[in-house]
Amino acid sequence: MSDLEFQSRIDFTELNQSVQQIKEEIGRVIVGQHQLIEQMIVAILANGHILVEGVPGVAKTLSAKLLAKTIDAGFSRIQFTPDLMPSDVLGTSVFIPSAGKFEFKKGPIFSNIVLIDEINRSPAKTQAALFEVMEERQITNDGTTYKLDYPFLVVATQNPVEQEGTYRLPEAQLDRFLFKILVDYPNIVDEIAILERQDKGLLSSEIGINPILSADRLRNLREAVSKVLVERHLYEYIAQIVAATRQSPWITLGASPRASLAIFNASKALAAVRGRDFVMPEDIKEMAVPVLRHRILLTPEKEMDGTSTDTIVCQIIDKTQVPR
Repeated sequence: MSDLEFQSRIDFTELNQSVQQIKEEIGRVIVGQHQLIEQMIVAILANGHILVEGVPGVAKTLSAKLLAKTIDAGFSRIQFTPDLMPSDVLGTSVFIPSAGKFEFKKGPIFSNIVLIDEINRSPAKTQAALFEVMEERQITNDGTTYKLDYPFLVVATQNPVEQEGTYRLPEAQLDRFLFKILVDYPNIVDEIAILERQDKGLLSSEIGINPILSADRLRNLREAVSKVLVERHLYEYIAQIVAATRQSPWITLGASPRASLAIFNASKALAAVRGRDFVMPEDIKEMAVPVLRHRILLTPEKEMDGTSTDTIVCQIIDKTQVPR
């Protein structure tokens, strides 16, 4: 008998085609970085914000810009600097003499896809201005609430915190990012391909990127993702992994229930991207690392000996019994 064919109860044809088209569009400019691109797509389908960290020159900003261009929606870019004020991001009330009243002038955050470049270049006051808009998709100014249009997604980049001129992001803001994606240097093969593309003039960010998803189409794909099945024993698996971060002797701050929800939603999106209408333990394992790495704080001893949060998260996953 031939291999058993898996028949999904949800039609993911449109989703899979869209994902492939997005990868192809971005791949016209970006060499390699397949995990970065896939995790960004998963975050979009899970309706989560993205934090991308890496040293300068590894295409963090370019990847975010290209991803935004594949979505047919409003786009704005905010360059965070040490002198940036919250009003420069959110907007401010301006007095209109002819009307004799104040009028709220919306800031660049009022868009659909917002790229915040080098988010850790601004101090905590400006970073904290994003708390409400990232969690509730709204801005409150002078007692008036302004709802943001659908979709709303923040893609932020940052350089490693140990570099000069950066500020550590508040834990409350880090918790609002679905993923923290780490971007490493390309391997030798990819770097050679980068040089070849440069020589042929194929690395320009001005290369036209075709929009793949409209707001309505994205809404439909997210609705399909929400129907992905998660068995009850996998609820327990997710909860046990997150709870272990609160009990580890090497962690001073464990993950909150928001982390459990993030793993849950991201696992559903990953399963859909891979053509399945159900979540497997492997999906949860894969998503737990980018979800948890920025939500926990290690003890000073572990930080001093150079242990990464990824190492501790992977140890927790290895020790947590996989449900059968």
